[in-house]
Amino acid sequence: MASSWYTLVVDAHDMPSLARFWCEVLDWKVVHEDGNEVTIGADARALPGLCFVSAPDSKAVKNRLHIDLSPDDQAAEVERIVALGATRADVGQGDDVSWVVLADPEGNEFCVLRPKRTLRE
Repeated sequence: MASSWYTLVVDAHDMPSLARFWCEVLDWKVVHEDGNEVTIGADARALPGLCFVSAPDSKAVKNRLHIDLSPDDQAAEVERIVALGATRADVGQGDDVSWVVLADPEGNEFCVLRPKRTLRE
């Protein structure tokens, strides 16, 4: 039997704050919170989720793994997410790409893609 994707774990300096930022971005909610972690998801039974854990060290290099978002309106979504606290990020993507690279409030890069409906686009 294959494994199921449960969560993506994100190191954070301020777990609750970063979790709430991502709740706003994804329209998710906090489904578990204690002193060791904050887990968010569409609901408590919907997999996968994002789990934020405390990390004392600072982010030093570009992420090797990141989230891609696919909104209905890329420009409007970039504007909304920047208003929530994200910043534009340059990871060497160039000016001719179809995605926008942003960083969350703790510097974790993610991409806002043009609208996509399948994994094959």
